[in-house]
Amino acid sequence: MRGYKNKKSLSQRRLKLHEIIFEADTPAGRWFDTILIIIILLSVTIVMLDSVVHIHDRYGHLMYVLEWIFTILFTIEYILRLSCVGRPLRYATSFYGVVDLLAVLPTYLSLMMPGAQYLLVIRILRILRIFRVFKLVQYIKEARVLSTALRESRRKIIVFLFTVLTLVIIFGSLIYLIEGPENGYTSIPRSVYWAIVTLTTVGYGDIAPKTTVGQFLASLVMILGYAIIAVPTGIVTVAMSRVKSDEKVSTQVCPSCAKEGHDPDARFCKYCGAKL
Repeated sequence: MRGYKNKKSLSQRRLKLHEIIFEADTPAGRWFDTILIIIILLSVTIVMLDSVVHIHDRYGHLMYVLEWIFTILFTIEYILRLSCVGRPLRYATSFYGVVDLLAVLPTYLSLMMPGAQYLLVIRILRILRIFRVFKLVQYIKEARVLSTALRESRRKIIVFLFTVLTLVIIFGSLIYLIEGPENGYTSIPRSVYWAIVTLTTVGYGDIAPKTTVGQFLASLVMILGYAIIAVPTGIVTVAMSRVKSDEKVSTQVCPSCAKEGHDPDARFCKYCGAKL
């Protein structure tokens, strides 16, 4: 009987911890999100400032200490997240789980790679700490609405990207036939690169058509580029308006699989069937 009560008490504490860490509809959850956002911003700022030479030379030791404080805090948070979900491995391999791991792993790896020959690797690992900024996404309600809209419109976007890929291959092949290697278009892949740069209206200018026909084709590609830019914007905008016109997106996160995007009145997870 005592074992049952202890198990029940442990389960209740786990659910309470899950509510604080993963939910944003409760006062405790909002406080947790706010504090964590501040810590993330501070940690990313420290990493960025530490890359400035004169700041690193003057405050390098302080930056190092602060970095370890942030790393320990994020490590505790990561462990708590794994401990309060029903499927820790599933969360650990999810997008946010990987981001959480990247927020702490570089600091520990840098300890195991001492010596001048590893300085370049350590520098890369330090830069990886910037991935902490991605942790901000899961604490912003509007970002959840956007992610829901992107998920709903992903098939249309895939079709759109496939269409764009087809166009740049066609335009790249045409400009290769028109201009040729003598004008810088040495291969079809390089010509496709030109088509991508031109269609997206980036225009690096490293290669440009010299013939009249080539310049005419480039003009058509540029004009088409402006029309194409509006297509994904329209797709996502329609999806976002649909999401907002429906009931508000719930911040409820499944305690078992850590998935979100449930209806506000949902009682069970639509992904794994666990009780919310």
